[in-house]
Amino acid sequence: MEQTQLSRGQFLRQLGLSTGALMAFYCMGTGLTACSSSDDGDPNPNPGPGPGPGTSTAIKGTTSGANIDFTIDLTHADFSKLKTNGEFSYVSNIIVVNTGGTYAALSKLCTHEGSTIAFRPATNDLKCPNHGSEFNLDGSVKLSPATNALTVYKTEIQNSGNTLRVRA
Repeated sequence: MEQTQLSRGQFLRQLGLSTGALMAFYCMGTGLTACSSSDDGDPNPNPGPGPGPGTSTAIKGTTSGANIDFTIDLTHADFSKLKTNGEFSYVSNIIVVNTGGTYAALSKLCTHEGSTIAFRPATNDLKCPNHGSEFNLDGSVKLSPATNALTVYKTEIQNSGNTLRVRA
């Protein structure tokens, strides 16, 4: 028996929903995502890459590979939000998070399928928007389907709180 793949619209039409009902689903913002429960109100469930090497003069040093060691100018417009508790930003493949007086830096790619994770200040953890994996700030898996921890990098505040060093 040959299987055919249906779009969401085709599937809903086969359930007997009219065009008007379909439009209501889309207009109300119902995500109908396959593997995630998006009831936590993430303001940015699919974050973009943010500033990266070569795009900001606020970053100096090595941002990729085995010898990660870079500094971020926290007074620069690209990263000044990191001085605020609960804010986060991306540098290359690293997510940097202000956790309220301290900083955490971890690999930004979910260990399940490589999607970009985001920080959730309300629960003080990281979440993958695609399949719902959650990680603690020490990199450990809080909720599967991911089974491997995120890589954690050392952070150090320098220059009277105006520079953040991140290193392997």
